[in-house]
Amino acid sequence: MPKRKRNLNTIYISERLQESLRPISKCALTSVVAPMGYGKTTAVNWYLAKYAKKEALCIIRISVYSDNLAIFWKSTQDAFAREGFGFLREYTCPSDAADGSLLADDLCYKLDMEKSCYIFIDDFHLLTDNRASAFICRLANRLPENVHLIIASRDRFLSAAAIIRLGGKVHQIGTEQLRLNHTELSVYVHKCGAELSDENIKALLYSSEGWFSAIYLNLRIFSEQAALPDRNSDIYAMFTASMIDPLHENQREFLAVMGLADEFTVEMAQFITNNPNVADILTTLTEQNAFVKRLPDGVTYHFHHMMKECAERVFQKLEKEKQAFYQERFALWYQDHQQYLHAMKAYRQNADYDGLLRVIKKDAGILLSSLNPETVLTVIENCPASIQKEHPLSLLVLMRSMFNWHLIPKMMELKALLMASIEEHPEMSTEERGNLLGECDLIMSFLCYNDISAMSRLHRSASSQMSRPAISIQKRGGWTFGSPSVLMMFHREPGSLGRELAEMDECMPHYYKITNGHGQGAEKIMRAEAALMQGRFSDALIELETAYARIEGNGQENMALCCDFLAQRLFLCTDVEQRWTFEQRYASLLQHHNAAWVNIWNAACAYYYALRKDLKNIPEIYASHMLSSVHILAPGRPMIEMIENQVYLAQGAYAKVIGRSESLLSICESRHYALVRLHLHIQTAAAYEMMGKRIQGQALLQQAIQEAAADDFLLPFAENYVYLKSLLESFTGGRNSEFLNRIIQLGQKYEARQRKLNAESSRPIVLSSLTDREHEIVILLEKRLSNREIGEKLFLSEGSVKQYVNQIYSKLHIVGDTRTKRKQLLELLSSGN
Repeated sequence: MPKRKRNLNTIYISERLQESLRPISKCALTSVVAPMGYGKTTAVNWYLAKYAKKEALCIIRISVYSDNLAIFWKSTQDAFAREGFGFLREYTCPSDAADGSLLADDLCYKLDMEKSCYIFIDDFHLLTDNRASAFICRLANRLPENVHLIIASRDRFLSAAAIIRLGGKVHQIGTEQLRLNHTELSVYVHKCGAELSDENIKALLYSSEGWFSAIYLNLRIFSEQAALPDRNSDIYAMFTASMIDPLHENQREFLAVMGLADEFTVEMAQFITNNPNVADILTTLTEQNAFVKRLPDGVTYHFHHMMKECAERVFQKLEKEKQAFYQERFALWYQDHQQYLHAMKAYRQNADYDGLLRVIKKDAGILLSSLNPETVLTVIENCPASIQKEHPLSLLVLMRSMFNWHLIPKMMELKALLMASIEEHPEMSTEERGNLLGECDLIMSFLCYNDISAMSRLHRSASSQMSRPAISIQKRGGWTFGSPSVLMMFHREPGSLGRELAEMDECMPHYYKITNGHGQGAEKIMRAEAALMQGRFSDALIELETAYARIEGNGQENMALCCDFLAQRLFLCTDVEQRWTFEQRYASLLQHHNAAWVNIWNAACAYYYALRKDLKNIPEIYASHMLSSVHILAPGRPMIEMIENQVYLAQGAYAKVIGRSESLLSICESRHYALVRLHLHIQTAAAYEMMGKRIQGQALLQQAIQEAAADDFLLPFAENYVYLKSLLESFTGGRNSEFLNRIIQLGQKYEARQRKLNAESSRPIVLSSLTDREHEIVILLEKRLSNREIGEKLFLSEGSVKQYVNQIYSKLHIVGDTRTKRKQLLELLSSGN
C-alpha cells in the first residue's frame, strides 16, 4: 500500500467545532477566546469561507496589532473601505460614549442590508483600553439582524454582567471547543499523512493537551526526525528549530526582518529588504508554512503571532548594523506613507532622533496626541538637546502637545530650547525667524486663555512676525473647547463687557491671519450674545446674521453651532425666523461624522428644551445625566455643567442644583467665568425659592442682580422668571431698583412668549411654516368664511386678506384657480390634523 502524501498545512475543523461555529449566523456577537495557537483565526476563516460559498456575504476583517487605538482605528477604516464602506474615514477615533453612540448609529444604518455582514476582529486582547470592549457590547445590542460581530481574543473581554445583558445575542466559543480530543487528534494526524502509533498519539495528546500549534510543531519535527520531541521542550525553541532554522539564509533573514511589520505587501517588503525576489520567497513560505498567511485582499501578508515573536528574537541576533539598516528602511516607508505612529516607533527603536523629530513636524501633533504623554516625555528626555535644537518646528508641535496635556513646565523647557535654537542659528532667514517666534507667541497665548487683553498682545506680536499660517493649529479643529457660547468663555469680570468686546474686535483678525481663519466669526457671535443678554433683540439678530455670513462655507462648524445656540435662545424671546428644524440640523451634523459637534448641539438643545420645560425632548445624555461618559475638554466643562443644572431645574431636582453649586462656582471663580457664575447664582436662587428657602434665595439673587447690573445683563433672569417671579417681586427699593424693574418687565414678556409658543406647538405640522396672522386666517378659512368676513373679524381690508391668502397658498404649495385652491386647503387641513 503506497504511503500517504504528507500535508502538514491541512486545515482540519472537527465536527464538534463545526457544531460550535454554527450559531454564529444567529447571534449579534460571537466571542472566540483561547490562548495563542488554538486555531481561533483558522476556525473563523473556515466558517466564513464555507458560508461565502453558499451565499453572497459582506466580510470585514480587522486585525489588531498593538494597544494604540489610533492605529487600530486606521486598520478599521481600511478594512471597511476595502468592502466599499468609506464613510468611516470621515470619523475620528471614538473617545467616549457619545462618540461611540454616533458611530454605532451610522454603522447600524449603513450595514442594514439584505445580505449578511460579518465583522471579524482578530487578536482583540491587544486592545487593553476598556472602552473598546464597552463599545463592542453597546454595538452588539443595536446591530440589525443581518450583521454579526466575531471577536477572537486570548483573554476574556466580556464581563459576567455584559454576558447577562446581551443574553441570547452573544455566543461563546472557548478552549474546550477548540482543543482536539483523542479521536479528533487521530483524524487530524491521518489527514496530515503522518503515521503515528496509538501510543504516540496518546503521548502527543498528553504533552500538547490538544493545543493545535504544539501538535503542528510536533508533527513537523516528527516528519523531519521520525520521532516526537521531548515533552519538556520549550514551544518557542521548538518553533524556531522547526520553522525558521532549516530555512535558507535569505529566507531566514526575510522572516526576521518582516516579522517587525504588522502587515506588509510585496512592494513594502521589497523596499524594506532591498530584495527583488520577495514574491518568490513569499510564495514558498505560504505554501510550506501555516504561520505565514496572505490575507483575503490578495496583496497583504501577515505572520501568526508565534512566528512574529520568534522572528523578532532572530532579528535581535542580527548584526547591529543590519538591524539599524532595516529599522531605517521601515521608518522611511512608514513616513512616506503617512503612517506616522509606526514611523515614530521605528525611528525611536533606532535611536534616530533626527528622523523622529522630522515625523513629529509632519504629523503636526495629530497622531502624537494618541500616545501616552509619558512615552513622549521619555523620548524628549532621551533625545539630546543639540538634536532638538536642530528641529525648531518640531519643538513648536511638542510645545502645543505639552499644553494639551497640561504639562506646562515641560512646555516652558521646550520654549527655552526653541529660543536657544534661534539664537544659535544666525544664518536663519529673517522670515523663518519671525515665523518661529510668532508661532511661539501664539502657543504661549493659550496660557492666557480667557484673558483677552493678554492673548491679544501675543496674537498681535505673532501676526506682525509671521508670513505663513501656524503649523501647530488645524483649522478644522474646535475653537470653543466644546462650549456652545463664546461670551461665556471670555466674559471675565462684571463691568468689563465693553472693554472685552472691543478687545475681541481688535484681537481676532490677527488670530485669523496666523491660523488660516480658525474660529472665524467669534467676535461677531460674542457681540450678538452680549446684545441678547441685554435684551436688545434686534441688535442681536443683526450681529447673528453677520456671524452666520462670516462662517458660511468655511468649514467652521463649531462657530456655526454657537450661532445656533444663540438663535435658539433668541427665538424664545421674540418672533424670529428659524433656519431649520431641530431634526434638520441634527441630520446635517451627522454628515460631518464629528461627535464633538453633536455634543455641542446636544448641549444647545438641552438648554433650549429645559427652558421650555419640554422634558421629553431633552437629549438623553442630559435627561439621564450621563455626562460622565462624555469626553469634555476642561475649559468647556463649566458651561456644560451649567446647562445640566438647567435640566435639573426643569426636572424639579432642586436639591441637586443647590448641592452642585458650591463646586461649580469654585471652578468658575478659578477660570474667571463671570457669566457662567451669574447663571449658576440665578439657578441656585431659583432652586432655593422652589424649596421654600427664601432667605437663601434672596441673598444669592441680590448678589446676582448686583453683578448683572454692571453689564446690563437681563436675559438670564428672564429665562428663569418662571421660578423667580415671586422672589423678584419681594425685592423693594435699593440702588438697582430700576434694573430690577427691567428684569421683571422682560421676565413678563418672556413668560408671555412661552405661553404663545406652547399654544403654537399644538398647531398642525402642515401649517408650521405660517406666521401667526396667516394661521389665524387659515382657521377662519376652515370655517368657510369669505375674505370680506375674515377682514371684518380681524380688522383688515378685503384686499389685505386676499394678499395673506395668496401667501398661504404659496407657502403650502397649493396651485390652481381660486375655487380649487380653497378645496385643496381644506383637504390639506383635514389630512394634517
